[in-house]
Amino acid sequence: MDTEPFIKPILKRGALVALANWPVTLIQATADSIFKLLIATPVLGGLFLVGLVIGTAPEDLLDLEWREMAGTIITSLLSHPVVLTAFLLSLGVVVVGGSLFVFLIKAGAVAVLVRGEREAGVIEQPPLHFDVVSRASRFSAEVFIDSARALFPRYMRLGFMLMAIYLVSGGLYLVAAYESGFRGDLGGLLTFVMTVGFVCWITIINLMYLLMQIVIAAEDCSVAKGWRHMGAFVRQQRRGVSLVFGVILALVVAATGVSFLATAALGLIAFVPFIGLAVLPLQLLAWIFRGIVFQFLGLTSIGAYLRLYREGRLKPAPTYVEAAFRRPSESA
Repeated sequence: MDTEPFIKPILKRGALVALANWPVTLIQATADSIFKLLIATPVLGGLFLVGLVIGTAPEDLLDLEWREMAGTIITSLLSHPVVLTAFLLSLGVVVVGGSLFVFLIKAGAVAVLVRGEREAGVIEQPPLHFDVVSRASRFSAEVFIDSARALFPRYMRLGFMLMAIYLVSGGLYLVAAYESGFRGDLGGLLTFVMTVGFVCWITIINLMYLLMQIVIAAEDCSVAKGWRHMGAFVRQQRRGVSLVFGVILALVVAATGVSFLATAALGLIAFVPFIGLAVLPLQLLAWIFRGIVFQFLGLTSIGAYLRLYREGRLKPAPTYVEAAFRRPSESA
């Protein structure tokens, strides 16, 4: 069966919904950049702590090859429990606080796309005009803030569940990888197989997490009910979900490859006199552009999954977005 006629309008609709609500892309990219900077703060602080403990300047540690630097930092922290405790506490505070911020932003973003996709009409069919695409635009500061406030408690619980799965899965992977080191010649092969399996497992978990966010926003339901709705959605639309996931994953991989090539190209001209002075602003622009592109791809996938979910839903249910903007006389 030819899948192109089936998947093309779905992805096109998702991209147009994301494009019509372009401020959401910028907000998401900004929130993601802030989270990464927050995570980098205790990591750099830990680097300075290690430098003070072992009597080495931080720049000397940065000159080491990354495996040597990681080994030196881990060994130094393990030999100084107080320093290790302080580092883990600071990292934990930043991760939890930054994650709560990301959950809040994600709640508003998904809710805006739910409203936009539902009220967009048939925007994926030609002719494509600005006024047609603008029908999917439902972003406003009021909608975003009210939606984020309404969904945040549920998104927070769902996010903490995801973090717990990450911790358990990562711990089991590290233990298994450590034990495989004692298997002789088979250790390297076992580690490779476990690494591939771990990456596939985390990818599946992330997909389920995204679908849960979509279902909770679309149905205005609890996390427990969301699991049932999500399971029914995947069973009904498993072909469509698989195709959208595959195409978006391929686009992300391709964008990552282009990003690596651009970084390597900028590194080559860094040594050229005068031209090398422009590398830093170019790298900053590339970083910003990369963040926007990846966020747009993620929002495109949300729009595509929303169409699949809306088509497969047996009994449409009003969302909290409708209830939030319903007139008092209508709700009475």
